Amino acid sequence: MLPEIPQQLNIAEEFVSRPAREHPEQTAILGEPARFSYAEVEAAVNRAANVLRESGCEAGQRVLIILPDSIEFIGAFFGAAKIGAIAVPVNSMARAADYSYYVKDAGARIAIVHVSAMAEFSRIEAAPELRVLAISGEGAGNAVKAAEPAFAGARKLAWDDAWNQASARCETHATAATDPAFLLYTSGSGGTPKAAIHRHADMMRTSRGYAREVLGLRADDVCYSVSKLFFAYGLGNGMYFPFSVGASTVLDADKPKPERTAELLTKYRPTILFSVPTFFAAMLREAARGLVIDCSSLRMAVSAGETLPAEIFERFRETFGVEILDGIGSTEMLHMFLSPGPGRARAGSCGVEVPGCEAKIVDDEGRAVADDAIGNLWVRGGGAFAGYWNKPELTARTKRGEWVITGDKFTRDADGYYHYCGRADDMMKVAGMWVSPGEVENALLGHPMVAEVAVVAQANENGLMHPAAYVVLKNEMQAQGGLEREIREWLRQKLVSYKCPQTVQFVEKLPKTATGKIQRFRLRSTSD
Repeated sequence: MLPEIPQQLNIAEEFVSRPAREHPEQTAILGEPARFSYAEVEAAVNRAANVLRESGCEAGQRVLIILPDSIEFIGAFFGAAKIGAIAVPVNSMARAADYSYYVKDAGARIAIVHVSAMAEFSRIEAAPELRVLAISGEGAGNAVKAAEPAFAGARKLAWDDAWNQASARCETHATAATDPAFLLYTSGSGGTPKAAIHRHADMMRTSRGYAREVLGLRADDVCYSVSKLFFAYGLGNGMYFPFSVGASTVLDADKPKPERTAELLTKYRPTILFSVPTFFAAMLREAARGLVIDCSSLRMAVSAGETLPAEIFERFRETFGVEILDGIGSTEMLHMFLSPGPGRARAGSCGVEVPGCEAKIVDDEGRAVADDAIGNLWVRGGGAFAGYWNKPELTARTKRGEWVITGDKFTRDADGYYHYCGRADDMMKVAGMWVSPGEVENALLGHPMVAEVAVVAQANENGLMHPAAYVVLKNEMQAQGGLEREIREWLRQKLVSYKCPQTVQFVEKLPKTATGKIQRFRLRSTSD
């Protein structure tokens, strides 16, 4: 049984001020680019909170945060929460149309924008609701002046200058555990992004249930997350999970690349690596090409965002000697709700229920299905969201009381391990039988020439559905004549015939979201 959550709770107090009191000189952030102790992080958060207060930000107002992974991001996020405002972190590499949507949908009154994103942000549609535009990063002063024509109605300031001049002391606004603390937008892998409302209690629940109970996170750990802080997954991995136990985190503002990861693994010797299946595959691919990736400091690796193919799980363990814990979480649930524990991972499985979470697999009528039968996954507990921001109808379709309808198809075996079969709209019926794209993809990844693959439903000349495969070859191999037939024949030795793709198309890359999830709906649209 997990400890009770106090009725009065503020995440800035719990994840910043408390560890600063308990171990002020402990390293909170190792880099990049600089080291910060927990006392220095608290001072940064307080300064950010004071800048927001002095800018007229009030409790309940939304603060749009467009910053790379950095002390500034952490200061802005927890600074907003400290004064009772609602942090809204979004992708700092998005486009003007995305920013226009976020500003309007969230009703943001304040935007904190890094100079690297200003060129795009300055092209947003008219946003009269913006009261303050804060610009961060080197050259912020010039960017403030350049923003005059585009944001004539907003007060503009250089965030870093205002932050440095602000007091390092700030009183925490009294918030309830059930008050909204932050909004997180979904990746939009198929449709318009929507913002999940998360409360102050949610971070505490996920850090207790997953970070402590499953991962066994401890103060001497060093966390490094390839996924960025503006994602629900990265927010836990790289920020509040390590802060919850007084551990250290490695931040990196750059785009994730295997070469950069290899550098940071050597420099900071992290003990836990958080990433996604496509990036683990990229690490294996570059290691095979000769890149030296030293994983000797890792006691475990964690994967989420999409199912981890068994082939990658096995190859990573053989290559680097590190077990990958493949779990599943969602923006709506804030972090993992299914995961194996260290030493208990099974290839092709997402593990078992995380402490504090409950899951069930049901049919379309909501009735429980038997073991090993494909059904719809419902979950509850943990960091489950309060609802979607300003979308009550969508909230009603996604929640059944305390249960969250994930939209995922799963099976559960007799040992209680869950197995991902695909998104509900990815599943296909062939010859009257269900086919999971993940099963076919995992089989194809066993072929020596296949680096990445996505399988979608496609209608043949008779209008009947069949699996179609889109394949990225390894090491820039060229598709030779007859390779499609060779792969199809090879696959028939591994799968029953109705699961085998009738077509194999070779592509240079697969369409993906910013989180690395394959956008199968885009491939389906090209097949129509």
